[in-house]
Amino acid sequence: MGPARFLSETGGSLFVTGGLPISAIISLQQINYSFAQGDKAPIITDLSLDVRAGEFVSIIGVSGSGKSTLFKLIAGLLEPQSGEIRLNGNPAPKRLGKVAYMPQKDLLLPWRTVLDNCLLPLELARGKRRGDKASIRDKLERFGLGGYADAYPDELSGGMKQRAAFLRTLASGQDLLLLDEPFGALDAMTKRGMQRWLLALWGELNKTVLFITHDLEEAILLSDRIYIMPGNPTQALQEWKVTLPRPRYYEMNYEPELIMLRQDLEQQLHAQTTF
Repeated sequence: MGPARFLSETGGSLFVTGGLPISAIISLQQINYSFAQGDKAPIITDLSLDVRAGEFVSIIGVSGSGKSTLFKLIAGLLEPQSGEIRLNGNPAPKRLGKVAYMPQKDLLLPWRTVLDNCLLPLELARGKRRGDKASIRDKLERFGLGGYADAYPDELSGGMKQRAAFLRTLASGQDLLLLDEPFGALDAMTKRGMQRWLLALWGELNKTVLFITHDLEEAILLSDRIYIMPGNPTQALQEWKVTLPRPRYYEMNYEPELIMLRQDLEQQLHAQTTF
């Protein structure tokens, strides 16, 4: 198997044979954003990207390149100065609550049990319903947290907190999940365990994921495609296709194909982020 294939410099619409567009669950077209008007340097300039339903797409780039800002724009916490964001092919000027967003910190409420933390999105959406607790308890078992439903966050390890936060994100019921460095604060051993866990779970989720990471092996191992955010917003967004077959397994990290992919991706990242 050869190295990852470089696809395009600007993202934009994806096409199949004959030029017909592939349906995208999220589409950003020529997005511009800065934190202030006037002479303030822009954070994101003329950015376009698409993510198809069922894809796992990673966003990588140096600190300060606008990755978390991009997620806040997609989630509706911020609005672009110009450009258009579409959900499922439709203009989406009001996106808040339509996309599941897991920030870098788990943000579990310390006064609520693990079960009650995971029930929170259901309560906010429609109030409690009969069967919600049973459903979440079942999912806690699948997430390896069955014995901790009535525990409080300060009784959990770092990896357990992240699994609980991820389940709470899934409980929102949204098809698009934004995961902002969910494993970034974990120690190396716990992080590897979480990567194994997510790889084993991914096939069952039937969700679309946008994933921010600084870990190139993690991005390659988990993703179908990777976008490289430029260090300079005047440079173009770059897109890579990961050619590793699915299903994936953690031991791929040590195989020649992934090592070659990482080398190529690191070279491209270096070229993209050199000012």
